[in-house]
Amino acid sequence: MEVSFTEGEFYQEHFDSRAYIDNFYSRPEGHSGEKRLLTFVLDCLSKTFSAGRYKGQTLIDVGSGPTIHSVLSACEHFQEIVLSDFADANRQELEKWLRNEEACFNWKPVIQYVCNKEKKSPSEVEAKVRQRVKQVLKCDVRLENPFHPQTLKPADCMITCLCLEAACKDMLAYKKALANLSTLLRPAGVLVMVGVLEESFYCVNQTRFSCLQLSQESIEAELHNLGFTIQELNIFPSPEPENNVISDHKAVFHLVALKSDKI
Repeated sequence: MEVSFTEGEFYQEHFDSRAYIDNFYSRPEGHSGEKRLLTFVLDCLSKTFSAGRYKGQTLIDVGSGPTIHSVLSACEHFQEIVLSDFADANRQELEKWLRNEEACFNWKPVIQYVCNKEKKSPSEVEAKVRQRVKQVLKCDVRLENPFHPQTLKPADCMITCLCLEAACKDMLAYKKALANLSTLLRPAGVLVMVGVLEESFYCVNQTRFSCLQLSQESIEAELHNLGFTIQELNIFPSPEPENNVISDHKAVFHLVALKSDKI
C-alpha cells in the first residue's frame, strides 16, 4: 500500500529531532552512510559566505530543522538572523542551543571544522551565532506568507537547506513554495539553496520520510521563472546510491541565485 506524502503534520508528530542531529550532525563528515555529504555542504556554504560578497542586515533561514550549520559561515556578515521550522520539537532544539542549556546538542565538532577552514575562533563564532539569531519562528512554506501571522521585512539573504523537497508533495506545491519564499527576499537579494536530487525518501532511525524527486533542470527552470539568476551551482553525486539505506538521493546540490532587482 502506498504511503501518503509525509508533510509537515507528520513531522510534527513523528520527527525525532534529537535522533536526527545525533545521526547526521555529530561530526563534520555527517552520517557514515552518506559519505561526507555534510562536509560538502559545509565547504560550499563556507565558500559562498567567507569572502564577504554577500552581506546585509537580515538573513532568514527557512526550514532550519533542529540545525544551525547553515548559518555558521554567514553569521559574520548579517546583523540579524531568523531561524525557522514547522515542527515544534525542531524549534525547541534550536532554542536549547541558543540558550546554551546543559542538555543542548554539541555543535562544537562542526563549528571547529568550519573555523579551521575560515581561520576563525570557534568560541567567537559560537557566540556570534547566539548573539545574531534574533528569532526562531514557526514556518510553513505551503502558505502564501510562510510566517503567518507575522509579516517579516524582506531579507537581504535567504538560506534553505533540505527543506522544500521534504515539505512539498508535488511540483505544483514546490512551485508555490518557491514563489512564497521569493516574496521574503528583497529585490537583488541572494538565495542560497541546498537540496537533494532524485530522492524519494530518507530515514531517521526507523521512521521513513517522503521526498519530492527533483531534477537539476526543474529547479533551474522554476528559479528562472521567478526572475532569479543562478550565480553558482555545485553538485555532489552520491558515491554508492545503491548501498545507501538512509536515503535514495542521487546527488546533493548547492546553489546561489540572485533575485531580480526589478520590483
